Amino acid sequence: QVHLVESGGGSVQAGGSLRLSCAYSDETSCMGWFRQFPGSEREGITAINTDSGSTLYADSVRGRFTISRDNAKKTLYLQMDSLKPEDTAIYYCTAAYPYGRRCHLRSDLQDYWGQGTQVSVSS
Repeated sequence: QVHLVESGGGSVQAGGSLRLSCAYSDETSCMGWFRQFPGSEREGITAINTDSGSTLYADSVRGRFTISRDNAKKTLYLQMDSLKPEDTAIYYCTAAYPYGRRCHLRSDLQDYWGQGTQVSVSS
């Protein structure tokens, strides 16, 4: 069982930055971030293969968000820059075992979820 605890959410104006953190009990081969808008399904936005260091990004965040991790601190990060009001959502940290030897941004392929942290971006 992997435990994930997010922190760092809050309110920011458009164009600003936030960094989310996710403390984890154990590392899996794939770790990532999802977000959920009110009334919508969870959307995968980025993942990192902890064995190779390769990363995935959804088109909606590529070039603005950066995933990273510090395994010594057992912490996953999401650096969010150039934030937009449409980035307002609950953000979740995930951990997964690779499916087909690679990481995915599909919610049904994530094995563990954090409790989520709210990010609000005002215009």
